[in-house]
Amino acid sequence: MMALGRRDRIAPVTTPINRRQALAGIGSVSLGALLAACGTDDPETTTPTTEVETTTGTTTTVEAHGGGDLAALFEETSSCTLTPEQTEGPFYFDADAIRSDIREDRDGATLRIAVRVRDAQTCEPIRNAVVDIWHCDAGGSYSGFSTGATEERFLRGAQATDRDGIVEFTTVYPGWYMGRTVHVHAKVHLDSTTALTTQLYFAEDLTAAVYEHEPYASRTGRDTFNDDDTLFDEALVMDLSEDGASYLGLASFDVASA
Repeated sequence: MMALGRRDRIAPVTTPINRRQALAGIGSVSLGALLAACGTDDPETTTPTTEVETTTGTTTTVEAHGGGDLAALFEETSSCTLTPEQTEGPFYFDADAIRSDIREDRDGATLRIAVRVRDAQTCEPIRNAVVDIWHCDAGGSYSGFSTGATEERFLRGAQATDRDGIVEFTTVYPGWYMGRTVHVHAKVHLDSTTALTTQLYFAEDLTAAVYEHEPYASRTGRDTFNDDDTLFDEALVMDLSEDGASYLGLASFDVASA
């Protein structure tokens, strides 16, 4: 198992983000602006893009991230099943952060999450769907809610799917908190409608291996695992593998498109 080193620090976002603005210099734009742009985008365009106003009064272009070589990693199937809905939980808010790297200053094992969104009836990829994810850090804290993190936005972000229906996030392996197994929350938005709210889970053997290293190893007392979590659904366990110095998780969300 690889050593889980400390990543280079990036200054956290510590001020609330206006829904109608981009944060100049860090590539974040309003989720509302992206949803509006995706709802009117030209279907013949290769990559979804939109221009939004920054805090400096200039404009910036946002493109969907994901797809490419990742598409070859997803299993092709001729049938799809609606992805199970799960509770949003108490820690969601629109972080207004459109970005692929959501780590900010959080330590932990690097985790890439690739999500493919498909139409549950046709199995065709859905382009311009907005995928929104959020989860706790290695210490079990959520940005925006935990003491000292109420104005922060770490481990939250959204992106629009590319022509393969794929987005990719770079984050850290989540920690745990009392009463829940390890998980990641997710939403899929089509146009301005939330088409899916769900959660993603991890195989316990891989979690155990990751938690042998800091910053996870010094935390003890984990009380809930997959087998005794009341929300856990085997169908929502990501396909996880080691990927060089990090981990890669794959998940398909099959949603009702109309």
